[in-house]
Amino acid sequence: KVWRSDSEAGELTSYDNIGMNGQDVFKFAVRAVPMTIKESLKNAHMQPEEIDHLVLHQANQRIIDAAAQRLGLGDDKVVSNIAEYGNTSAASVPLALCEAVESGNVKRGDVVAMAGFGAGLTWASCLLKW
Repeated sequence: KVWRSDSEAGELTSYDNIGMNGQDVFKFAVRAVPMTIKESLKNAHMQPEEIDHLVLHQANQRIIDAAAQRLGLGDDKVVSNIAEYGNTSAASVPLALCEAVESGNVKRGDVVAMAGFGAGLTWASCLLKW
C-alpha cells in the first residue's frame, strides 16, 4: 500500500516501531561475515592466512573477535577502534582503515580484508592489496 501522507500512514511512520533483536543480529553477523570473506578469498584464490589486516564494521567487539576467530586470525591482524568511538555506523570501516594506514600498521603490499553488515541484515566484503 502507498500512503499519500504521514497522517494516512498513521503510527507506521513512527520511529517508536523500530527495534532490534541483538542476539539474533550477533548470530547473523558471526556467521555472515566469515562466510562472505571466505567467498571473497575463494574468488581471489587466496587463503585466510594471507590476510594481513581484518577491518570489519565496528558494531560490537564480540562480533569482531568471533569473526576473526572463525577465520583463524589472531588479534594482531584485527583492526579495531570501537573502544575509542563506539559504533560509527556506515563510517566504521573507512575510519578504522584510515587509522590503520595513518598509524603505519597497513603498509604497501598488505592484504586487507574488509566486511560490513547492517540494516536489513545485509552484508558485503572485499579484499584489497594496499
